[in-house]
Parts: sequence; structure tokens; C-alpha cells
Amino acid sequence: MKKILFLMVAFATFAFAGEGETVKAYSALAVGIVLGLAALGGAIGMGNTASSAISGTARNPGLGGKLVTTMFIALAMIEAQVIYALVISLILLYKNPFLG
Repeated sequence: MKKILFLMVAFATFAFAGEGETVKAYSALAVGIVLGLAALGGAIGMGNTASSAISGTARNPGLGGKLVTTMFIALAMIEAQVIYALVISLILLYKNPFLG
């Protein structure tokens, strides 16, 4: 873990020491990583939410309507977090604050 952290810091120093093209390249790499992790986390959260809602409906079918409503609200909030990551990534790509 320490080696990975060291490599990330070393790459960051190269990014900030170089010209604008290097910063753009590292920004594109960061956007790919950020969106991948956001999508992965969102997918895991949505899977857990759906699994819990189905399990709850199987245990008590009378509460199915309330559980589905709550599940859709939770799914919307999970998806909002992924959309926030997308917005930040687009800002990094098209209006990069590190370029000055």
C-alpha cells in the first residue's frame, strides 16, 4: 500500500511540474478512475438496496408497496452520488482548475 501511495505522489509531482499537456493527461486518467470507482460503488449500493427490498417483501408481502417506494428513493440518492462524480469529472476535463 505504501508503494502505491508513493507512486501516486511521484506521478502527481510530474503532473504539476510539467506543462499543460501533462496535467491534461493526468486529469483524463483521474477522470477514468473516479468514474470507474463511482460506478462500481453505485452498482454495489444499488444491488444491496434491491436485494434488501426483495428480501423484505418476501418476509412480509404486506409491506411491499412501502418497501418499493423507499427502495426507489434510495436508488435515486445513490444515483445522485454517481452523477455528482460525473459532474466533477466533466469539470476536470473541460474547465480544469489546475491549468490556471
